[in-house]
Amino acid sequence: MKVNKIIALRLMLSMIMIIGFASCSKKSSSKSASRGTGWDVDSKRVSNAKKQEAGPGLIFVEGGTFTMGKVEDDVMHDWNNTPTQQHVQSFYMDETEVTNFMYREYLDWLKNVFPPTEDIYEHIYEGASPDTLVWRNRLGYNETMTNNYLRHPAYASYPVVGVNWIQAVEFSQWRTDRVNEAILEKKGYLKKNAKTQDVTAEASFSTETYLKAPTMTYGGNEEIVLKGAKGARKSPKAGKDGKVTEQKNVYAQRSSGILLPEYRLPTEAEWEYAAAADVGQREYNIYKGQKKYPWSGSYTRSGKRQSKGDQLANFKQGNGDYGGIAGWSDDGADITNEVKKYPANDFGLYDMAGNVAEWVLDVYRPVIDNESNDFNYFRGNRYTKNKIGSDGKVEIVTLETMKRDTLSNGKVIVRSFPGQIAQVPVDENETYLRQNFDKSNNINYRDGDKQSSKYYNFGNSESDTEKEKDDKKMYNSPKHNVTTDSLGMMVRKYDVSSKRTTLINDEVRVYKGGSWRDRAYWLDPAQRRYFPQDMATDYIGFRCAMSKVGPKAEKRKSARN
Repeated sequence: MKVNKIIALRLMLSMIMIIGFASCSKKSSSKSASRGTGWDVDSKRVSNAKKQEAGPGLIFVEGGTFTMGKVEDDVMHDWNNTPTQQHVQSFYMDETEVTNFMYREYLDWLKNVFPPTEDIYEHIYEGASPDTLVWRNRLGYNETMTNNYLRHPAYASYPVVGVNWIQAVEFSQWRTDRVNEAILEKKGYLKKNAKTQDVTAEASFSTETYLKAPTMTYGGNEEIVLKGAKGARKSPKAGKDGKVTEQKNVYAQRSSGILLPEYRLPTEAEWEYAAAADVGQREYNIYKGQKKYPWSGSYTRSGKRQSKGDQLANFKQGNGDYGGIAGWSDDGADITNEVKKYPANDFGLYDMAGNVAEWVLDVYRPVIDNESNDFNYFRGNRYTKNKIGSDGKVEIVTLETMKRDTLSNGKVIVRSFPGQIAQVPVDENETYLRQNFDKSNNINYRDGDKQSSKYYNFGNSESDTEKEKDDKKMYNSPKHNVTTDSLGMMVRKYDVSSKRTTLINDEVRVYKGGSWRDRAYWLDPAQRRYFPQDMATDYIGFRCAMSKVGPKAEKRKSARN
């Protein structure tokens, strides 16, 4: 009996010790010790980390390797499509082209915040408005589109045209700010409905301003820019010593993980990769052949039983044939068409061939230089940094310091808006002893700079400092100069030199994909053309992209699947 009592007592003690250890482990797990220092740290941000949410209108495109510039036919023989192996990181892309309705939302916001009737806001609304005169033709009656295409509800879901590359970039930046503004409002970091009721020219929202200097957002109005999500942060209380310590991290930051990266134009590599959508013919880790179009097969008509014979894109069928005969339309459109009228490609993206061609981010050069870089290839980097004022703080753009540019066609646009952080080129403080970049403007690197020109004398020690002459440049293009005088009158100075040899310069941008005006030859995703960045047409539109942060794939994959 005594032995049994002793055994029972030991069992009870063991159970008590197990329960005690369990309770201790629960208490110790309430705070997580850092694996780097052993300190107790707030691990909420790590443990609650979530994958990046797709922004409004975006589709996930998983990155990978592909052959860029490989065309099925090259009847033009223009030597600007040399196949190169490239790798693209995962990103997001607009499901469709930006529509008239989406762009009008941008114009309405500008008109509300910067009323065009006031002289101080001159050029803002007009500078962002599409050029509706692109529809006019010397021997064609197109006034219906000139007057109605942008604003009539019948064209609301049609892709916007008449937008130059600069306007497309400005729209993308505006979209970034509006999307993040809505996110912060939803999370309780901004006053509800401030984005419509309290926004003014002097007090508006900028994502970068909020991240770098949140107290300067909305003109420094603390009633709009709130401290803490959903008002969770209360006024700090005095400690035992009577001192009040201000709380930290009361504003959303990049580390909060709720703000999205910027909307932007896709790079040429991203656009071509997304359009080709070779993922649809993948077998394990190889592609089964090369697509001629964004869909499988070598024909522009559907081979499926339900839609056999239907055109898979909106393009010009032949001379004088933009949409077939009455009662039997080939593609259901003569000019542009509503988005989503044709099947999506294997990434779920619509109209990656036909409808309208699309601006991409790159400056045009005839050759894709994969020897220098084959990862996220892009030509056009101009590195900048935030401008710091005399008080040591970032300098915010005001109505007086807005930057205006006069384009080559005389149109005046605004390039920086009140509330944004002023930008300046990077200098030697950022480039000193770096190997990856050594200056702010990298557009001409290895194709357009002095060292890449045939006139560069490698044996001359003074070659690097010698002033480059116009007739010694690699791309000797015309230089038109349009300015405004003190009375606001336009002064046009055309370049009449007879020594110009090319139209390629740092202001021409790549556009991709065929359009309603193009024959099927241009529907090949690898085809590329260029156009001045400050000019617009009736057949070039655009869509936005967004970089993905975090892992390459949304779901874990292995060699077996």
